[in-house]
Amino acid sequence: MNKTDTGRSHTPSYYIKEAFKDGKAFIPFITCGDPDLETTEKIVRSMSENGADLIELGIPFSDPTAEGPVIQDANLRALNGGVTTDKIFDMVKRLRKDISTPMLFMTYANVVFSYNTDKFISTCAEIGINGLILPDLPFEEKEEFDDICQKYGVALISLIAPTSQNRIAMIARQAQGFVYIVSSLGVTGVRSEINTDISSLVKLVRENTSVPCAVGFGISTPEQAAKMAAISDGAIVGSSIIKLIAQFGRDAAEPVGQYVKTMKEAILTLKSDKNSLQS
Repeated sequence: MNKTDTGRSHTPSYYIKEAFKDGKAFIPFITCGDPDLETTEKIVRSMSENGADLIELGIPFSDPTAEGPVIQDANLRALNGGVTTDKIFDMVKRLRKDISTPMLFMTYANVVFSYNTDKFISTCAEIGINGLILPDLPFEEKEEFDDICQKYGVALISLIAPTSQNRIAMIARQAQGFVYIVSSLGVTGVRSEINTDISSLVKLVRENTSVPCAVGFGISTPEQAAKMAAISDGAIVGSSIIKLIAQFGRDAAEPVGQYVKTMKEAILTLKSDKNSLQS
Protein backbone atom coordinates (compact mmCIF):
# COMPACT_ATOMS: atom_id res chain seq x y z
CA MET A 1 0.00 0.00 0.00
CA ASN A 2 1.30 3.42 -0.92
CA LYS A 3 1.42 5.39 2.34
CA THR A 4 0.60 8.65 0.60
CA ASP A 5 -2.44 7.22 -1.13
CA THR A 6 -5.50 7.76 1.04
CA GLY A 7 -7.96 6.18 -1.38
CA ARG A 8 -9.42 3.27 0.61
CA SER A 9 -11.63 0.90 -1.37
CA HIS A 10 -11.20 -2.18 0.84
CA THR A 11 -12.54 -3.04 4.28
CA PRO A 12 -10.50 -1.51 7.14
CA SER A 13 -9.04 -4.89 8.20
CA TYR A 14 -7.65 -5.51 4.67
CA TYR A 15 -4.95 -2.90 5.19
CA ILE A 16 -3.52 -4.70 8.23
CA LYS A 17 -2.49 -7.64 6.06
CA GLU A 18 -1.07 -5.15 3.55
CA ALA A 19 1.25 -3.86 6.31
CA PHE A 20 2.93 -7.28 6.34
CA LYS A 21 3.10 -7.78 2.58
CA ASP A 22 6.85 -7.05 2.39
CA GLY A 23 7.57 -9.71 4.99
CA LYS A 24 8.51 -7.88 8.17
CA ALA A 25 6.54 -5.09 9.88
CA PHE A 26 7.54 -2.56 12.51
CA ILE A 27 4.61 -1.54 14.71
CA PRO A 28 5.05 1.37 17.14
CA PHE A 29 2.59 2.20 19.95
CA ILE A 30 1.68 5.63 21.31
CA THR A 31 -0.71 6.79 24.03
CA CYS A 32 -3.04 9.40 22.53
CA GLY A 33 -3.01 12.72 24.35
CA ASP A 34 0.39 12.35 26.02
CA PRO A 35 1.39 15.11 26.46
CA ASP A 36 -1.45 16.46 24.25
CA LEU A 37 -3.28 15.48 21.07
CA GLU A 38 -1.49 18.05 18.92
CA THR A 39 1.81 16.37 19.81
CA THR A 40 0.31 12.92 19.28
CA GLU A 41 -0.74 13.94 15.78
CA LYS A 42 2.78 15.17 14.98
CA ILE A 43 4.32 11.97 16.34
CA VAL A 44 1.99 9.74 14.31
CA ARG A 45 2.94 11.63 11.16
CA SER A 46 6.62 11.31 12.02
CA MET A 47 6.29 7.57 12.66
CA SER A 48 4.52 7.10 9.33
CA GLU A 49 7.16 9.09 7.46
CA ASN A 50 9.97 7.09 9.06
CA GLY A 51 8.83 3.61 8.16
CA ALA A 52 6.11 2.49 10.58
CA ASP A 53 4.09 -0.21 8.83
CA LEU A 54 1.19 -0.22 11.29
CA ILE A 55 0.56 2.19 14.19
CA GLU A 56 -1.11 1.34 17.51
CA LEU A 57 -3.01 4.25 19.05
CA GLY A 58 -3.70 3.79 22.75
CA ILE A 59 -6.96 5.26 24.04
CA PRO A 60 -6.21 6.14 27.68
CA PHE A 61 -7.98 4.27 30.47
CA SER A 62 -7.88 4.93 34.20
CA ASP A 63 -6.99 1.33 35.07
CA PRO A 64 -4.79 -0.08 32.27
CA THR A 65 -4.15 -3.50 33.77
CA ALA A 66 -1.90 -4.82 30.97
CA GLU A 67 0.46 -1.86 31.18
CA GLY A 68 3.63 -1.31 33.15
CA PRO A 69 4.42 1.95 34.97
CA VAL A 70 5.73 3.78 31.87
CA ILE A 71 2.49 3.45 29.90
CA GLN A 72 0.33 3.75 33.03
CA ASP A 73 1.89 7.16 33.66
CA ALA A 74 1.25 8.15 30.04
CA ASN A 75 -2.41 7.18 30.45
CA LEU A 76 -2.71 9.37 33.53
CA ARG A 77 -0.99 12.32 31.86
CA ALA A 78 -3.35 12.08 28.91
CA LEU A 79 -6.48 11.76 31.05
CA ASN A 80 -5.39 14.64 33.29
CA GLY A 81 -4.91 16.70 30.12
CA GLY A 82 -8.57 16.20 29.21
CA VAL A 83 -8.30 13.74 26.32
CA THR A 84 -11.55 12.00 25.36
CA THR A 85 -12.49 9.28 22.90
CA ASP A 86 -14.30 11.79 20.69
CA LYS A 87 -11.24 14.05 20.58
CA ILE A 88 -9.13 11.06 19.54
CA PHE A 89 -11.64 10.20 16.80
CA ASP A 90 -11.36 13.78 15.52
CA MET A 91 -7.55 13.52 15.51
CA VAL A 92 -7.71 10.33 13.43
CA LYS A 93 -10.00 12.07 10.94
CA ARG A 94 -7.35 14.78 10.50
CA LEU A 95 -4.59 12.20 10.09
CA ARG A 96 -6.58 10.27 7.50
CA LYS A 97 -6.66 13.30 5.20
CA ASP A 98 -3.10 12.52 4.12
CA ILE A 99 -1.85 9.40 5.94
CA SER A 100 -2.85 5.91 4.89
CA THR A 101 -0.56 3.89 7.17
CA PRO A 102 -2.83 1.30 8.83
CA MET A 103 -3.82 2.23 12.39
CA LEU A 104 -5.28 0.28 15.30
CA PHE A 105 -6.84 1.32 18.57
CA MET A 106 -5.54 -0.36 21.70
CA THR A 107 -7.80 0.18 24.70
CA TYR A 108 -9.89 -1.65 27.28
CA ALA A 109 -13.34 -3.21 27.07
CA ASN A 110 -14.88 -0.66 29.47
CA VAL A 111 -13.85 2.21 27.20
CA VAL A 112 -15.75 0.61 24.31
CA PHE A 113 -18.75 -0.40 26.46
CA SER A 114 -19.12 3.05 27.99
CA TYR A 115 -19.01 4.71 24.57
CA ASN A 116 -21.50 2.15 23.13
CA THR A 117 -19.92 -0.81 21.39
CA ASP A 118 -21.73 -0.47 18.05
CA LYS A 119 -21.19 3.28 17.90
CA PHE A 120 -17.50 2.94 18.82
CA ILE A 121 -16.72 0.25 16.23
CA SER A 122 -18.79 1.80 13.46
CA THR A 123 -16.97 5.09 14.05
CA CYS A 124 -13.65 3.23 13.83
CA ALA A 125 -14.65 1.99 10.38
CA GLU A 126 -15.85 5.44 9.28
CA ILE A 127 -12.64 7.25 10.23
CA GLY A 128 -10.25 4.59 8.92
CA ILE A 129 -9.21 2.65 12.02
CA ASN A 130 -8.30 -0.80 10.77
CA GLY A 131 -8.36 -2.90 13.93
CA LEU A 132 -9.00 -3.04 17.65
CA ILE A 133 -6.91 -4.57 20.46
CA LEU A 134 -8.59 -5.18 23.83
CA PRO A 135 -5.99 -6.80 26.12
CA ASP A 136 -8.46 -7.40 28.94
CA LEU A 137 -10.96 -9.26 26.73
CA PRO A 138 -10.82 -13.04 27.32
CA PHE A 139 -10.94 -15.06 24.12
CA GLU A 140 -14.01 -16.93 25.39
CA GLU A 141 -15.92 -13.66 25.80
CA LYS A 142 -15.03 -11.95 22.54
CA GLU A 143 -18.20 -12.73 20.55
CA GLU A 144 -20.08 -9.57 21.49
CA PHE A 145 -17.23 -7.44 20.16
CA ASP A 146 -16.27 -9.77 17.34
CA ASP A 147 -19.72 -9.83 15.74
CA ILE A 148 -19.83 -6.03 15.58
CA CYS A 149 -16.23 -5.81 14.35
CA GLN A 150 -17.03 -8.22 11.53
CA LYS A 151 -20.17 -6.22 10.71
CA TYR A 152 -18.06 -3.12 10.06
CA GLY A 153 -14.90 -4.83 8.75
CA VAL A 154 -12.70 -3.84 11.70
CA ALA A 155 -10.27 -6.58 12.75
CA LEU A 156 -10.46 -7.67 16.39
CA ILE A 157 -6.84 -8.58 17.07
CA SER A 158 -6.18 -11.75 19.06
CA LEU A 159 -3.45 -11.89 21.71
CA ILE A 160 -1.49 -15.05 22.47
CA ALA A 161 0.64 -15.21 25.62
CA PRO A 162 3.05 -17.83 26.96
CA THR A 163 0.19 -19.02 29.18
CA SER A 164 -2.10 -19.64 26.17
CA GLN A 165 -0.49 -22.99 25.32
CA ASN A 166 -3.63 -25.16 25.28
CA ARG A 167 -5.64 -22.54 23.39
CA ILE A 168 -3.13 -21.28 20.82
CA ALA A 169 -4.51 -23.37 17.95
CA MET A 170 -8.10 -22.30 18.68
CA ILE A 171 -7.17 -18.62 18.99
CA ALA A 172 -5.03 -18.70 15.83
CA ARG A 173 -7.73 -20.35 13.71
CA GLN A 174 -10.10 -17.46 14.46
CA ALA A 175 -7.51 -14.68 14.18
CA GLN A 176 -8.08 -11.57 12.07
CA GLY A 177 -5.60 -9.00 10.79
CA PHE A 178 -2.59 -10.32 12.67
CA VAL A 179 -1.85 -12.30 15.81
CA TYR A 180 -0.29 -10.30 18.67
CA ILE A 181 2.19 -12.58 20.44
CA VAL A 182 2.97 -11.40 23.97
CA SER A 183 6.65 -12.11 24.52
CA SER A 184 6.66 -12.17 28.32
CA LEU A 185 4.44 -12.78 31.29
CA GLY A 186 3.34 -9.68 33.19
CA VAL A 187 2.77 -6.15 31.97
CA THR A 188 4.30 -4.05 29.19
CA GLY A 189 7.72 -2.53 29.71
CA VAL A 190 11.33 -2.55 28.57
CA ARG A 191 13.21 -5.79 29.25
CA SER A 192 16.94 -6.40 28.97
CA GLU A 193 16.28 -9.78 27.39
CA ILE A 194 13.33 -11.88 26.28
CA ASN A 195 13.55 -15.46 27.50
CA THR A 196 10.22 -16.84 26.32
CA ASP A 197 10.42 -19.53 23.64
CA ILE A 198 8.82 -17.34 20.98
CA SER A 199 9.74 -19.76 18.21
CA SER A 200 7.46 -22.44 19.64
CA LEU A 201 4.56 -19.99 19.95
CA VAL A 202 5.04 -18.80 16.38
CA LYS A 203 5.26 -22.37 15.11
CA LEU A 204 1.92 -23.24 16.72
CA VAL A 205 0.32 -20.09 15.30
CA ARG A 206 1.60 -20.76 11.78
CA GLU A 207 0.37 -24.34 11.89
CA ASN A 208 -3.17 -23.04 12.39
CA THR A 209 -3.47 -19.80 10.40
CA SER A 210 -1.99 -17.90 7.46
CA VAL A 211 -2.63 -14.62 9.31
CA PRO A 212 0.72 -12.92 10.13
CA CYS A 213 1.98 -12.66 13.70
CA ALA A 214 4.00 -9.96 15.45
CA VAL A 215 5.74 -9.96 18.82
CA GLY A 216 5.32 -7.27 21.47
CA PHE A 217 5.97 -6.56 25.19
CA GLY A 218 9.54 -5.85 26.22
CA ILE A 219 11.16 -4.96 22.88
CA SER A 220 13.29 -1.81 23.06
CA THR A 221 16.49 -2.15 21.01
CA PRO A 222 17.09 -2.61 17.27
CA GLU A 223 18.74 -5.96 18.08
CA GLN A 224 15.66 -7.18 19.95
CA ALA A 225 13.35 -5.95 17.18
CA ALA A 226 15.41 -7.75 14.52
CA LYS A 227 15.54 -10.93 16.61
CA MET A 228 11.77 -11.00 17.15
CA ALA A 229 11.04 -10.11 13.52
CA ALA A 230 13.37 -12.91 12.41
CA ILE A 231 11.23 -15.38 14.32
CA SER A 232 7.83 -13.86 13.47
CA ASP A 233 6.41 -11.38 10.94
CA GLY A 234 7.03 -8.19 12.89
CA ALA A 235 7.95 -6.38 16.11
CA ILE A 236 5.79 -4.14 18.32
CA VAL A 237 7.32 -1.44 20.54
CA GLY A 238 5.60 0.83 23.05
CA SER A 239 7.34 1.62 26.33
CA SER A 240 10.58 2.85 24.76
CA ILE A 241 8.62 5.29 22.60
CA ILE A 242 6.59 6.49 25.59
CA LYS A 243 9.87 7.10 27.46
CA LEU A 244 11.08 9.30 24.61
CA ILE A 245 7.82 11.26 24.72
CA ALA A 246 8.16 11.71 28.49
CA GLN A 247 11.72 12.97 27.93
CA PHE A 248 11.10 15.35 25.03
CA GLY A 249 7.46 16.33 25.61
CA ARG A 250 6.03 18.50 22.84
CA ASP A 251 9.31 18.22 20.93
CA ALA A 252 9.13 14.41 20.75
CA ALA A 253 8.06 14.00 17.11
CA GLU A 254 11.59 14.14 15.66
CA PRO A 255 13.33 11.83 18.18
CA VAL A 256 10.46 9.33 18.00
CA GLY A 257 10.65 9.40 14.22
CA GLN A 258 14.40 8.74 14.35
CA TYR A 259 13.84 5.86 16.76
CA VAL A 260 11.22 4.32 14.45
CA LYS A 261 13.59 4.72 11.50
CA THR A 262 16.39 2.94 13.40
CA MET A 263 14.10 0.07 14.40
CA LYS A 264 12.68 -0.34 10.90
CA GLU A 265 16.18 -0.29 9.40
CA ALA A 266 17.23 -3.08 11.77
CA ILE A 267 14.34 -5.20 10.51
CA LEU A 268 15.08 -4.34 6.86
CA THR A 269 18.75 -5.23 7.35
CA LEU A 270 17.66 -8.59 8.68
CA LYS A 271 15.50 -9.12 5.61
CA SER A 272 18.24 -8.12 3.17
CA ASP A 273 20.73 -10.38 4.96
CA LYS A 274 18.31 -13.30 4.53
CA ASN A 275 17.87 -12.50 0.84
CA SER A 276 21.66 -12.43 0.38
CA LEU A 277 22.01 -15.83 1.99
CA GLN A 278 19.30 -17.26 -0.26
CA SER A 279 20.71 -15.83 -3.51
